[in-house]
Amino acid sequence: MLKLVASVQAYTNNFMKKEDGATAIEYGLIAAGIALAIAGAVWGFGTQLTGLFTDMGTALESAPTP
Repeated sequence: MLKLVASVQAYTNNFMKKEDGATAIEYGLIAAGIALAIAGAVWGFGTQLTGLFTDMGTALESAPTP
């Protein structure tokens, strides 16, 4: 019984020391943060950009051609 407890404790300690998946999780969190920042910027500036591109298109259509 003592051997079983010791092996479970050794396995638990070894599991807690492993950091293999931590890097992947960190990169995933960074990617999610960047995606949220881009989505927020598009949502915040979307109507302004639409108006800007509409004005530019109108100006180009009304410009004289050589």
